[in-house]
Amino acid sequence: MVAGETSGDLLAGLLLDGLRAQWPDVTGMGIGGPRMQERGFDAWWPSERLAVHGYSIELVRRLLGILKIRRQLRARLLADRPDVFIGVDAPDFNLGLEADLRAAGVKTVHFVCPSIWAWRADRVDKIRASADHVLCIFPFEPELLARHGIAATYVGHPLASVIPMRPDRAAARARLGLAGGDEVLAILPGSRSAEVAYIAKPFFLAAALIRQARPAIKMVVPAVPAQRARIEQIARECGVQDSITIVTGQSHQVLAACDVTLIASGTATLEAALFKRPMVIAYHMHPISWRLMRRKQLQPWVGLPNILCRDFVVPELLQDAASPQALAAAVQQWLDAPTQDPARLARLTQRFTALHEDLLRDTPRLAADAIRKILS
Repeated sequence: MVAGETSGDLLAGLLLDGLRAQWPDVTGMGIGGPRMQERGFDAWWPSERLAVHGYSIELVRRLLGILKIRRQLRARLLADRPDVFIGVDAPDFNLGLEADLRAAGVKTVHFVCPSIWAWRADRVDKIRASADHVLCIFPFEPELLARHGIAATYVGHPLASVIPMRPDRAAARARLGLAGGDEVLAILPGSRSAEVAYIAKPFFLAAALIRQARPAIKMVVPAVPAQRARIEQIARECGVQDSITIVTGQSHQVLAACDVTLIASGTATLEAALFKRPMVIAYHMHPISWRLMRRKQLQPWVGLPNILCRDFVVPELLQDAASPQALAAAVQQWLDAPTQDPARLARLTQRFTALHEDLLRDTPRLAADAIRKILS
Protein backbone atom coordinates (compact mmCIF):
# COMPACT_ATOMS: atom_id res chain seq x y z
CA MET A 1 0.00 0.00 0.00
CA VAL A 2 1.01 3.59 -0.57
CA ALA A 3 -0.83 6.37 1.27
CA GLY A 4 0.21 10.00 1.04
CA GLU A 5 -0.59 12.68 3.58
CA THR A 6 -2.72 12.62 6.71
CA SER A 7 -6.02 11.96 4.94
CA GLY A 8 -4.61 8.99 3.02
CA ASP A 9 -3.21 7.53 6.23
CA LEU A 10 -6.68 7.72 7.81
CA LEU A 11 -8.36 6.05 4.84
CA ALA A 12 -5.72 3.34 4.60
CA GLY A 13 -5.92 2.61 8.32
CA LEU A 14 -9.64 1.93 8.05
CA LEU A 15 -9.09 -0.20 4.95
CA LEU A 16 -6.53 -2.27 6.86
CA ASP A 17 -9.25 -3.00 9.46
CA GLY A 18 -11.47 -4.41 6.70
CA LEU A 19 -8.65 -6.47 5.22
CA ARG A 20 -7.81 -7.92 8.62
CA ALA A 21 -11.44 -8.98 9.07
CA GLN A 22 -11.19 -10.90 5.77
CA TRP A 23 -7.62 -12.13 6.19
CA PRO A 24 -6.50 -12.07 9.86
CA ASP A 25 -2.88 -12.77 8.89
CA VAL A 26 -2.62 -10.15 6.17
CA THR A 27 0.64 -8.20 6.07
CA GLY A 28 0.95 -4.73 4.65
CA MET A 29 4.02 -2.78 3.65
CA GLY A 30 5.01 0.23 1.57
CA ILE A 31 4.48 3.91 2.38
CA GLY A 32 2.22 4.88 5.26
CA GLY A 33 1.59 7.02 8.29
CA PRO A 34 0.97 6.56 12.01
CA ARG A 35 -2.58 5.18 11.76
CA MET A 36 -1.38 2.46 9.41
CA GLN A 37 1.63 1.70 11.57
CA GLU A 38 -0.63 1.33 14.62
CA ARG A 39 -2.24 -1.56 12.72
CA GLY A 40 1.09 -3.30 12.11
CA PHE A 41 1.84 -1.76 8.70
CA ASP A 42 5.53 -1.85 7.78
CA ALA A 43 6.21 1.69 6.55
CA TRP A 44 9.36 1.61 4.44
CA TRP A 45 8.94 5.38 4.07
CA PRO A 46 6.62 7.70 6.04
CA SER A 47 3.65 9.10 4.12
CA GLU A 48 4.73 12.67 4.83
CA ARG A 49 7.60 12.17 2.36
CA LEU A 50 5.00 12.40 -0.44
CA ALA A 51 3.26 15.53 0.82
CA VAL A 52 3.42 18.44 -1.62
CA HIS A 53 1.47 21.67 -2.14
CA GLY A 54 0.34 22.66 -5.63
CA TYR A 55 1.91 21.15 -8.70
CA SER A 56 4.50 23.52 -10.10
CA ILE A 57 7.18 25.30 -8.07
CA GLU A 58 6.62 23.36 -4.83
CA LEU A 59 6.55 20.00 -6.60
CA VAL A 60 9.74 20.75 -8.57
CA ARG A 61 11.60 21.42 -5.32
CA ARG A 62 10.87 17.92 -4.05
CA LEU A 63 10.48 16.03 -7.30
CA LEU A 64 13.87 14.35 -7.35
CA GLY A 65 13.45 12.87 -3.88
CA ILE A 66 9.92 11.64 -4.62
CA LEU A 67 10.97 10.06 -7.92
CA LYS A 68 13.84 8.30 -6.18
CA ILE A 69 11.45 6.82 -3.62
CA ARG A 70 9.13 5.63 -6.38
CA ARG A 71 11.97 3.97 -8.31
CA GLN A 72 13.17 2.17 -5.19
CA LEU A 73 9.65 1.11 -4.26
CA ARG A 74 8.89 -0.15 -7.78
CA ALA A 75 12.07 -2.24 -7.84
CA ARG A 76 11.32 -3.70 -4.42
CA LEU A 77 7.74 -4.63 -5.32
CA LEU A 78 8.68 -6.16 -8.65
CA ALA A 79 11.40 -8.21 -6.96
CA ASP A 80 9.01 -9.50 -4.28
CA ARG A 81 5.54 -9.19 -5.76
CA PRO A 82 2.55 -8.64 -3.47
CA ASP A 83 -0.84 -10.26 -4.00
CA VAL A 84 -2.31 -6.82 -4.51
CA PHE A 85 -1.07 -3.25 -4.58
CA ILE A 86 -3.42 -0.58 -3.20
CA GLY A 87 -2.69 3.02 -4.01
CA VAL A 88 -4.54 5.24 -1.55
CA ASP A 89 -5.18 8.63 -3.14
CA ALA A 90 -1.87 10.41 -4.06
CA PRO A 91 -2.63 9.88 -7.79
CA ASP A 92 0.44 11.74 -9.06
CA PHE A 93 2.61 9.19 -7.27
CA ASN A 94 0.42 6.09 -7.37
CA LEU A 95 -1.08 5.90 -10.86
CA GLY A 96 2.25 5.59 -12.65
CA LEU A 97 3.45 3.03 -10.14
CA GLU A 98 0.20 1.08 -10.50
CA ALA A 99 0.55 1.04 -14.30
CA ASP A 100 4.02 -0.48 -14.07
CA LEU A 101 2.95 -3.09 -11.52
CA ARG A 102 -0.19 -3.99 -13.45
CA ALA A 103 1.84 -4.46 -16.64
CA ALA A 104 3.98 -6.92 -14.67
CA GLY A 105 0.94 -8.92 -13.58
CA VAL A 106 0.32 -7.47 -10.11
CA LYS A 107 -3.34 -6.77 -9.26
CA THR A 108 -3.82 -3.07 -8.62
CA VAL A 109 -6.50 -1.16 -6.75
CA HIS A 110 -6.82 2.60 -6.49
CA PHE A 111 -8.66 3.78 -3.38
CA VAL A 112 -10.27 7.20 -3.89
CA CYS A 113 -11.20 8.12 -7.44
CA PRO A 114 -9.12 11.06 -8.63
CA SER A 115 -11.33 14.12 -8.94
CA ILE A 116 -11.83 13.89 -12.69
CA TRP A 117 -15.30 15.40 -12.13
CA ALA A 118 -13.75 18.53 -10.61
CA TRP A 119 -10.55 19.08 -12.58
CA ARG A 120 -7.95 17.24 -14.70
CA ALA A 121 -10.47 15.14 -16.65
CA ASP A 122 -7.53 14.03 -18.81
CA ARG A 123 -6.56 11.63 -16.01
CA VAL A 124 -9.25 9.15 -17.00
CA ASP A 125 -7.02 7.39 -19.56
CA LYS A 126 -4.28 7.03 -16.98
CA ILE A 127 -6.71 5.55 -14.44
CA ARG A 128 -7.91 3.00 -17.01
CA ALA A 129 -4.34 1.90 -17.71
CA SER A 130 -3.32 1.80 -14.04
CA ALA A 131 -6.06 0.25 -11.93
CA ASP A 132 -7.78 -3.10 -12.14
CA HIS A 133 -10.41 -1.61 -9.85
CA VAL A 134 -11.21 1.74 -8.24
CA LEU A 135 -12.76 2.04 -4.79
CA CYS A 136 -14.95 5.15 -4.84
CA ILE A 137 -15.88 7.24 -1.82
CA PHE A 138 -18.62 9.29 -3.52
CA PRO A 139 -21.81 7.67 -4.87
CA PHE A 140 -21.79 9.22 -8.36
CA GLU A 141 -18.27 8.08 -9.26
CA PRO A 142 -18.72 4.40 -10.33
CA GLU A 143 -21.19 5.34 -13.06
CA LEU A 144 -18.85 8.06 -14.29
CA LEU A 145 -15.93 5.63 -14.42
CA ALA A 146 -18.03 2.93 -16.10
CA ARG A 147 -18.59 5.28 -19.05
CA HIS A 148 -14.84 5.10 -19.60
CA GLY A 149 -14.55 1.33 -19.19
CA ILE A 150 -13.15 1.43 -15.64
CA ALA A 151 -14.40 -1.07 -13.04
CA ALA A 152 -15.32 0.56 -9.75
CA THR A 153 -17.23 0.03 -6.52
CA TYR A 154 -18.83 2.64 -4.27
CA VAL A 155 -17.72 1.87 -0.72
CA GLY A 156 -18.92 5.01 1.04
CA HIS A 157 -16.69 7.51 2.71
CA PRO A 158 -14.80 6.07 5.70
CA LEU A 159 -15.11 9.32 7.60
CA ALA A 160 -18.90 9.00 7.60
CA SER A 161 -18.66 5.96 9.87
CA VAL A 162 -15.92 7.43 12.06
CA ILE A 163 -17.77 10.68 12.81
CA PRO A 164 -21.05 10.27 14.72
CA MET A 165 -24.25 11.48 13.11
CA ARG A 166 -24.90 13.62 16.21
CA PRO A 167 -21.53 14.74 17.59
CA ASP A 168 -21.31 15.28 21.35
CA ARG A 169 -20.19 18.90 21.58
CA ALA A 170 -20.33 19.02 25.38
CA ALA A 171 -18.08 15.98 25.79
CA ALA A 172 -15.57 17.31 23.25
CA ARG A 173 -15.44 20.65 25.03
CA ALA A 174 -14.91 18.98 28.39
CA ARG A 175 -11.98 17.02 26.98
CA LEU A 176 -10.42 20.23 25.63
CA GLY A 177 -11.03 22.19 28.84
CA LEU A 178 -13.68 24.43 27.26
CA ALA A 179 -16.91 25.50 28.95
CA GLY A 180 -20.32 24.73 27.51
CA GLY A 181 -21.14 28.40 27.10
CA ASP A 182 -17.88 29.39 25.40
CA GLU A 183 -17.91 30.74 21.86
CA VAL A 184 -15.35 28.53 20.08
CA LEU A 185 -13.59 28.98 16.75
CA ALA A 186 -11.56 26.10 15.30
CA ILE A 187 -8.69 27.16 13.03
CA LEU A 188 -7.32 24.48 10.68
CA PRO A 189 -4.53 25.83 8.45
CA GLY A 190 -3.73 22.48 6.78
CA SER A 191 -1.52 19.49 7.46
CA ARG A 192 1.23 20.03 4.89
CA SER A 193 4.24 22.28 5.36
CA ALA A 194 3.60 24.43 2.30
CA GLU A 195 -0.09 24.79 3.20
CA VAL A 196 0.88 26.06 6.63
CA ALA A 197 3.43 28.43 5.07
CA TYR A 198 0.81 30.01 2.80
CA ILE A 199 -2.36 29.79 4.88
CA ALA A 200 -1.49 30.07 8.58
CA LYS A 201 -0.53 33.75 8.50
CA PRO A 202 -3.80 35.11 7.00
CA PHE A 203 -5.73 32.75 9.30
CA PHE A 204 -3.93 34.05 12.39
CA LEU A 205 -4.21 37.69 11.31
CA ALA A 206 -7.96 37.06 10.87
CA ALA A 207 -7.99 35.52 14.35
CA ALA A 208 -6.50 38.73 15.75
CA LEU A 209 -9.29 40.77 14.15
CA ILE A 210 -11.94 38.38 15.49
CA ARG A 211 -10.41 38.62 18.98
CA GLN A 212 -10.67 42.41 18.85
CA ALA A 213 -14.39 42.15 18.09
CA ARG A 214 -15.07 39.24 20.46
CA PRO A 215 -12.59 39.31 23.37
CA ALA A 216 -14.12 36.26 25.07
CA ILE A 217 -13.91 33.91 22.10
CA LYS A 218 -11.85 30.73 22.45
CA MET A 219 -9.74 29.82 19.42
CA VAL A 220 -8.23 26.34 19.10
CA VAL A 221 -5.76 25.11 16.47
CA PRO A 222 -5.27 21.35 16.04
CA ALA A 223 -1.78 20.88 14.61
CA VAL A 224 -0.34 17.71 13.11
CA PRO A 225 2.83 16.87 15.07
CA ALA A 226 5.17 17.60 12.15
CA GLN A 227 3.75 21.14 11.75
CA ARG A 228 3.25 22.20 15.36
CA ALA A 229 6.55 24.07 15.75
CA ARG A 230 6.00 25.97 12.49
CA ILE A 231 2.44 26.87 13.48
CA GLU A 232 3.63 28.13 16.86
CA GLN A 233 6.29 30.24 15.12
CA ILE A 234 3.74 31.84 12.76
CA ALA A 235 1.39 32.48 15.69
CA ARG A 236 4.21 34.40 17.43
CA GLU A 237 4.98 36.36 14.27
CA CYS A 238 1.29 37.35 14.05
CA GLY A 239 1.14 38.25 17.75
CA VAL A 240 -1.62 35.75 18.58
CA GLN A 241 0.38 33.19 20.55
CA ASP A 242 -1.48 34.17 23.74
CA SER A 243 -4.89 34.37 22.03
CA ILE A 244 -5.08 30.87 20.60
CA THR A 245 -4.66 27.37 22.00
CA ILE A 246 -2.60 24.98 19.88
CA VAL A 247 -3.12 21.27 20.50
CA THR A 248 -1.33 18.33 18.91
CA GLY A 249 -3.70 16.34 16.70
CA GLN A 250 -7.23 16.08 18.11
CA SER A 251 -8.78 17.67 15.01
CA HIS A 252 -11.98 15.67 15.48
CA GLN A 253 -12.27 16.78 19.10
CA VAL A 254 -11.77 20.39 18.05
CA LEU A 255 -14.31 20.21 15.23
CA ALA A 256 -16.85 18.56 17.53
CA ALA A 257 -16.30 21.28 20.12
CA CYS A 258 -16.38 24.38 17.92
CA ASP A 259 -19.18 26.70 16.86
CA VAL A 260 -17.48 27.64 13.57
CA THR A 261 -14.28 26.64 11.80
CA LEU A 262 -11.90 28.61 9.61
CA ILE A 263 -10.43 25.84 7.51
CA ALA A 264 -8.08 25.15 4.62
CA SER A 265 -9.65 23.45 1.61
CA GLY A 266 -9.13 19.70 1.64
CA THR A 267 -10.42 16.56 3.31
CA ALA A 268 -10.74 18.42 6.62
CA THR A 269 -13.63 20.42 5.14
CA LEU A 270 -15.59 17.21 4.64
CA GLU A 271 -14.82 16.26 8.24
CA ALA A 272 -16.20 19.62 9.36
CA ALA A 273 -19.35 19.02 7.28
CA LEU A 274 -19.85 15.59 8.87
CA PHE A 275 -19.56 17.27 12.27
CA LYS A 276 -22.35 19.60 10.98
CA ARG A 277 -20.26 22.69 11.65
CA PRO A 278 -20.49 26.03 9.82
CA MET A 279 -17.22 26.88 8.14
CA VAL A 280 -15.32 29.36 6.05
CA ILE A 281 -13.16 27.55 3.49
CA ALA A 282 -10.00 29.25 2.32
CA TYR A 283 -6.94 28.39 0.29
CA HIS A 284 -3.77 30.07 -0.88
CA MET A 285 -0.88 28.72 -2.92
CA HIS A 286 1.97 29.89 -5.12
CA PRO A 287 0.59 32.19 -7.88
CA ILE A 288 1.86 29.93 -10.68
CA SER A 289 0.23 26.88 -9.10
CA TRP A 290 -2.97 28.87 -8.71
CA ARG A 291 -3.10 29.89 -12.37
CA LEU A 292 -2.47 26.34 -13.55
CA MET A 293 -5.12 24.90 -11.25
CA ARG A 294 -7.76 27.45 -12.28
CA ARG A 295 -7.31 26.54 -15.95
CA LYS A 296 -8.12 22.90 -15.21
CA GLN A 297 -11.02 23.50 -12.82
CA LEU A 298 -14.31 22.03 -14.11
CA GLN A 299 -16.72 23.18 -11.39
CA PRO A 300 -17.40 26.51 -9.69
CA TRP A 301 -16.68 25.05 -6.24
CA VAL A 302 -13.40 24.09 -4.61
CA GLY A 303 -14.46 22.95 -1.12
CA LEU A 304 -15.73 19.38 -0.85
CA PRO A 305 -18.93 20.30 1.07
CA ASN A 306 -19.92 22.70 -1.71
CA ILE A 307 -18.97 20.24 -4.46
CA LEU A 308 -21.03 17.45 -2.90
CA CYS A 309 -24.00 19.71 -2.17
CA ARG A 310 -23.60 21.33 -5.61
CA ASP A 311 -24.14 24.72 -4.07
CA PHE A 312 -22.22 27.39 -2.17
CA VAL A 313 -23.59 26.25 1.18
CA VAL A 314 -20.50 27.69 2.89
CA PRO A 315 -18.28 30.57 1.73
CA GLU A 316 -15.04 29.97 -0.15
CA LEU A 317 -12.31 32.63 -0.05
CA LEU A 318 -9.48 31.68 -2.35
CA GLN A 319 -6.08 33.13 -3.15
CA ASP A 320 -6.21 36.97 -3.06
CA ALA A 321 -9.78 36.90 -1.75
CA ALA A 322 -8.51 35.18 1.41
CA SER A 323 -7.46 38.41 3.12
CA PRO A 324 -7.51 38.55 6.93
CA GLN A 325 -10.30 41.12 6.82
CA ALA A 326 -12.51 39.03 4.52
CA LEU A 327 -11.85 35.85 6.50
CA ALA A 328 -12.69 37.56 9.79
CA ALA A 329 -15.90 39.04 8.37
CA ALA A 330 -17.08 35.69 6.97
CA VAL A 331 -16.36 33.89 10.25
CA GLN A 332 -18.23 36.50 12.26
CA GLN A 333 -21.30 36.13 10.05
CA TRP A 334 -21.48 32.49 11.14
CA LEU A 335 -20.80 33.39 14.77
CA ASP A 336 -23.67 35.89 14.65
CA ALA A 337 -26.05 33.49 12.90
CA PRO A 338 -27.62 31.90 16.03
CA THR A 339 -29.21 35.24 16.89
CA GLN A 340 -29.29 37.03 13.54
CA ASP A 341 -29.99 34.24 11.02
CA PRO A 342 -30.91 30.97 12.77
CA ALA A 343 -32.66 29.70 9.63
CA ARG A 344 -29.31 29.72 7.81
CA LEU A 345 -27.81 27.49 10.47
CA ALA A 346 -30.80 25.13 10.37
CA ARG A 347 -30.55 24.78 6.57
CA LEU A 348 -26.85 24.05 6.79
CA THR A 349 -27.38 21.36 9.42
CA GLN A 350 -30.05 19.72 7.25
CA ARG A 351 -27.80 19.72 4.17
CA PHE A 352 -24.85 18.28 6.06
CA THR A 353 -27.00 15.61 7.74
CA ALA A 354 -28.32 14.48 4.35
CA LEU A 355 -24.76 14.42 3.02
CA HIS A 356 -23.65 12.29 5.97
CA GLU A 357 -26.44 9.79 5.32
CA ASP A 358 -25.46 9.53 1.63
CA LEU A 359 -21.84 8.76 2.51
CA LEU A 360 -22.45 6.34 5.38
CA ARG A 361 -21.64 2.75 4.40
CA ASP A 362 -19.64 -0.11 5.94
CA THR A 363 -16.56 1.06 4.06
CA PRO A 364 -13.94 -1.37 5.45
CA ARG A 365 -16.14 -4.39 4.66
CA LEU A 366 -17.25 -3.21 1.22
CA ALA A 367 -13.69 -2.33 0.24
CA ALA A 368 -12.33 -5.67 1.45
CA ASP A 369 -15.14 -7.53 -0.36
CA ALA A 370 -14.24 -5.76 -3.60
CA ILE A 371 -10.57 -6.63 -3.16
CA ARG A 372 -11.45 -10.27 -2.50
CA LYS A 373 -13.38 -10.41 -5.79
CA ILE A 374 -10.45 -8.89 -7.64
CA LEU A 375 -8.07 -11.49 -6.20
CA SER A 376 -10.49 -14.27 -7.09
